[in-house]
Amino acid sequence: MTDDIKTSAEALEAAAIPRKRDVGKDGKGQTADLPKALEEGIERKSAAQWAYERLILYIQKFEETLDSDQEAAMGFTGGDAGVLRIEGMGYFDPDMITFYGSDPAGGRTQLVQHVSQLNVMLRALPKHVDQAEPNRIGFRLAQELEETTG
Repeated sequence: MTDDIKTSAEALEAAAIPRKRDVGKDGKGQTADLPKALEEGIERKSAAQWAYERLILYIQKFEETLDSDQEAAMGFTGGDAGVLRIEGMGYFDPDMITFYGSDPAGGRTQLVQHVSQLNVMLRALPKHVDQAEPNRIGFRLAQELEETTG
């Protein structure tokens, strides 16, 4: 038992977890099969861990739509910060998410964001010309998550 105070919105969200449903541009809905790591121990996860795990799923599904010359990146809203090619991701309990990567010019970039301000726009960027294969960060992150929880 904890003394955490939850808003009614947080209580409703917790009661609905874990479910996912998306409707694509074709109008057909899809309900995702959630990885084991997302279905277990929800009541013990911080807001940061829970956001991190769900973002992995979104990135992985986004990467499935990319061709062999594209990689996942994220665009920033509300400013001129530009685009970050996603090369890594993490969280810091209880409430911080971080993205590691590079900008289009190759400069090292890191975004640290509070989960209450989380807003991620996934974008496709051309892979680096010197790479044989595109970097599939979603697959790598999901694999690491399964290894640490299962």
